[in-house]
Amino acid sequence: MSGLDGSGLSVYNGPMLSLRDLHLQVPAMLAPMAGVSDLPFRLMARKFGCPLAFAEMISAHALCLGNGRTNRFLESSSADRPLGIQLLGREPEHLRRAIDLVEPGSCDVIDLNAACPVRKVTRKGEGAALLKEPRLLSKLVALLVARASVPVTVKIRSGWDHSSVNAREIGKRIADAGADAVCVHGRTRSQGYGGRADLGVIRSVKEAVSIPVIASGDLFSAEAVDKMLRETGCDGVAIARGALGNPWIFLEIAAVYEKRPSPPRPGIEQLKAVMEEHLRLSVERHGEILGVIDFRKFFIWYTKGLQNARILRPKAVRVNTPDEMRSLIDELPNASLVRPASFGLPRVSIRPASGIGSTVDSGWPC
Repeated sequence: MSGLDGSGLSVYNGPMLSLRDLHLQVPAMLAPMAGVSDLPFRLMARKFGCPLAFAEMISAHALCLGNGRTNRFLESSSADRPLGIQLLGREPEHLRRAIDLVEPGSCDVIDLNAACPVRKVTRKGEGAALLKEPRLLSKLVALLVARASVPVTVKIRSGWDHSSVNAREIGKRIADAGADAVCVHGRTRSQGYGGRADLGVIRSVKEAVSIPVIASGDLFSAEAVDKMLRETGCDGVAIARGALGNPWIFLEIAAVYEKRPSPPRPGIEQLKAVMEEHLRLSVERHGEILGVIDFRKFFIWYTKGLQNARILRPKAVRVNTPDEMRSLIDELPNASLVRPASFGLPRVSIRPASGIGSTVDSGWPC
């Protein structure tokens, strides 16, 4: 747990974040991202200390229909624990059946998405649209809590738009319904991923509820995480875009929490080794063709900020074999410098490979 003392400095006591019997000594988790949070990506984050990772958001309705592509999102391994599953839906029966399908034993946390801003989700009354129906959201949370044998959390936004910021009210309803934690993204649905996250809204939720509050938004470095914790008093953070091409962010966050000097940023040889390992896992998971196609976007994220690497990125989106991708990784200039911890969002717009699929467009937090 964390809070603020009179000086505004972070205060940490005992287990940093507890969700029933699940204790995270470093209160940071990998958030679900559409078209990104597959098993290889999660395993790479765990290699650098990520204590809890979420699979891609799953439609409860699609899960109930036995959609094969959706079922692939549930695939995991013994090294991929503890694991969170985020469900999308508004129909009680769909969510009830989805819980039965993902339990028992396949995950350690169930999260209900009430935050996704994508139009093809909200027009169905799902995702962030649930912020406009607090009573329904409360009923859905209570249903999940009663049905699930693992901790239940809920992801929300600050509100639907600037005229209806209701995260504090929603957070209280979620807590009253029995949820184990609430994750707050400090932007409204209308903001999407533009502008800046409102830390004041997150703090208002923290002040209103007794359950853990997990903060999300603009967390691209350990310094940003430290600021979030100090200014909101939140109990933990969910890292999304800040982990793209940057799995060592979890080592840096751990150093902040443990009051140690931040570890040095990786050199070019370590970066190459990490990229090659990620590529290997992607090929093992998706096959040679789809594995390479899926890794293309990660090549761009990993190399953002590297000197003289720009000329290689157009080649990366055209390679088709593992050997071609490994050769491209070997071409990364030895004089390059890995981007500093404060470097901003790596921007890329590449859809997932055909056959991998996603509920929403690739690369955005759910």
